[in-house]
Amino acid sequence: MSFNHFDDQGRAIMVDISAKLPTLRTAVAEALVSLKPETLLAILEGGVTKGDVLGVARLAGIAAAKKTPELIPLSHPLAIHHAAIDFETDSESGTIRIRSTVRALERTGMEMEAMVSASVAALTIYDMCKGTEKGITIGPVRLLFKEGGKSGTYKSD
Repeated sequence: MSFNHFDDQGRAIMVDISAKLPTLRTAVAEALVSLKPETLLAILEGGVTKGDVLGVARLAGIAAAKKTPELIPLSHPLAIHHAAIDFETDSESGTIRIRSTVRALERTGMEMEAMVSASVAALTIYDMCKGTEKGITIGPVRLLFKEGGKSGTYKSD
């Protein structure tokens, strides 16, 4: 296994991607939010006092994708061409599955942008609902799919 974020003295570095050619790259990540079914019902019916929980979480997730290099020290600033957040809810189990899709014509992958995006959307749901329920859990957060670049396509099981 090779870790390319270190120089030959073991110091952290930003990988030089300047010689790589831009290719279309896509990454999809998800985060799972688990809460009480009645809290999810309040979200879906617009009954949370802080407002439109999923609408605000969608905006937060999109903004987070663009802010990833400010949060992850060695990630590259990328010109993101597409960022989307979708939600799948299950009223019986009280879960919200957040799916983040990020795409760009770039020299490096979008995995971190998609994972940060899904994570921040999940944290926003927690923030907006913590007055109603403190026991909300987040996780797992995981990469579902990525394509483009030298390493090719990845699909989770």
